[in-house]
Amino acid sequence: MFDILLYQPEIPPNTGNIIRLAANTGCRLHLIEPLGFSLDDKQLKRAGLDYHEYAELKTHADWPAASAFFAGRNIYAFSKRAQRLHTEATFEADDVLLFGPETRGLPNEILAEIAPDRQIRLPMRPGQRSLNLSNAAAVAVFEAWRQLGFAGGL
Repeated sequence: MFDILLYQPEIPPNTGNIIRLAANTGCRLHLIEPLGFSLDDKQLKRAGLDYHEYAELKTHADWPAASAFFAGRNIYAFSKRAQRLHTEATFEADDVLLFGPETRGLPNEILAEIAPDRQIRLPMRPGQRSLNLSNAAAVAVFEAWRQLGFAGGL
C-alpha cells in the first residue's frame, strides 16, 4: 500500500483523521518533525478514536531523514501550485504521497527536489486558498487506491 508523508503537520485533529485513514486503507503514516503538537495530544487521540493501534506510524527528524528513508521510491508532492491534477498521475503500490503543513503548504525547496510530473494538485474553485489536510489526503489515497483496483480492500 501507500505511504502518507506529512511534512511538519500543525493541527492534531487532521493528523488524527489521517491515522484513521491509514488504518482503514492499509497505508503507512509518516510524520516529519517538528510537529505542531505532541503525539500524546488529546485532540489527536480523539480524532483518531481507537484506530491508533491499527495504523503504522513513524516519525522522521527532518526532511533529509525522510527523503533518505524513501530513496528510490516515487514521491508525489501535493501542492496547489502544481500543474498536473491528481487524476493525471499513474500511481503504483508503495508510492509516497507527500503533503505540506496546513498553514503554508510544502516549501519551494522541497518541491524543487520532486520531479515536476510528480507534483500534483487537487482541483479547487478559483480564489480558494486550500483544502483541509485530512480531506486532501483522503482524496489522494482513494484515487491512488482506486487505480490499484482497491487491492486488499473489501
